[in-house]
Amino acid sequence: MKELMISALNALGLAWWVEIVTDTPRCTYYFGPFTNKNEAEVAQSGYIEDLEKEGAIGITVVVKRCKPINLTIFEEWVGELTAPAARTPFLNGQM
Repeated sequence: MKELMISALNALGLAWWVEIVTDTPRCTYYFGPFTNKNEAEVAQSGYIEDLEKEGAIGITVVVKRCKPINLTIFEEWVGELTAPAARTPFLNGQM
């Protein structure tokens, strides 16, 4: 029953997620979904502990309602996608 409620909340973008951003490596992680903010806040310490054990540095945590598309986002990927060599003449206004 609880799984059905979490799925419905998540589909509507009303589920709670733990968003963790790390400086090293430059990543954003999403953990969830949770039915309420309190559940997410209780769970966040375990995620932080795991990332610290893996050597993550500069950890920032936010508990919020959202609907993440990707659960892990590496900044290196973003940089590769927006690098000048990846742009086409059409995208930068030249034909």
